[in-house]
Amino acid sequence: MSSGDDEQSQALAKPTFTEVQASAVVESVFGLKVSKIQPLPSYDDQNFHVHISKIKDTTDGPIEYVLKISNTEASKNPDLIEVQNHIIMFLKAAGFPTASVCRTKGDNTTSLMSVDSGTEIKSYLVRLLTYLPGKPIAKIPVSSQLLYEIGRLAAKLDKALEKFHHPKLSNLHRENFIWNLKNIPLLEKYVDALGQNRNREIVEQVIQLFKKEVMTKLSHFRECINHGDLNDHNILVESSKSAFGDAVYQVSGILDFGDMSYGYYVFEVAITIMYMMIESKNPIQVGGHVLAGFESIIPLTAVERNALFLLVCSRFCQSLVMATYSCQLHPENKEYLMITAKTGWKHLQQMFDMGQKAVEEIWFETAKSYESGISL
Repeated sequence: MSSGDDEQSQALAKPTFTEVQASAVVESVFGLKVSKIQPLPSYDDQNFHVHISKIKDTTDGPIEYVLKISNTEASKNPDLIEVQNHIIMFLKAAGFPTASVCRTKGDNTTSLMSVDSGTEIKSYLVRLLTYLPGKPIAKIPVSSQLLYEIGRLAAKLDKALEKFHHPKLSNLHRENFIWNLKNIPLLEKYVDALGQNRNREIVEQVIQLFKKEVMTKLSHFRECINHGDLNDHNILVESSKSAFGDAVYQVSGILDFGDMSYGYYVFEVAITIMYMMIESKNPIQVGGHVLAGFESIIPLTAVERNALFLLVCSRFCQSLVMATYSCQLHPENKEYLMITAKTGWKHLQQMFDMGQKAVEEIWFETAKSYESGISL
């Protein structure tokens, strides 16, 4: 969701294609015959799970896809979406479990659709990705080992993207993008959505601390391209049986590259920690396992480590404030928008009440235990 747009444009941004319209897009733009289509939950774009009919004589290609229809604001920047598509393809070629990007009949990775809404013509960028199997980690009990692996995955992803080049890469410098972690001060425009309560007091304190403690140190952080949204619904896992008969989970898919932007290594690990805390029964313990995994690939500097607590708090604030604000614009999407809020406010308050020193002690001791081979 971009900032700097007025509320009206935000309210109009989300596409509202019917299943019949979405099927027609798949057939006319990508040349595939749809046998079944159903909507998937989404934030401010529109996604459909598409099954296609096999035509005789075709090779054994995929039969399940995801049709992604970008909102009107995102559709104004086709270069950004093209870069995202090329990153997905680059990561797949590098061995990451990302989707394949399908070509249109005109051999492009996206197509711009114009739709007459009755009062105006709206344009939406559409693209088709292969459907990735697996369960979102939000739906499984997450072990400390899996948290460690997710931390490693986040670091490997950022490290791999150091080698990614594209003529339109500068589009990832998204200066006023509300979901870039360096833009925490932009939340000030949205805090009124919270009303007057302790939640708002914490958010306002975090924003002020961020300005003082993080903004002044950004030049000391190491820059990279961030996925920016490794949340508990964007990482898929599949299970296999261990020698002891219990389920062991491996990451089988990485979804949703729509929040990619230039950021810093420490941003990626902070965002990942925050989202892994959401469903956890022991949320404060989570950070150490994710950090250990991340640092097995990219050790953080002292300055980056010192910012981690506040960055995790900051991402909670971003997610919770924007969910509350978006609910006022899109009440029909409340269930999806408020996923983080179910436990998020409680976790943020707990972190704040414990304070940086106490939380860091748990994280850093847990991370250190991996060095000796005895994970806590």
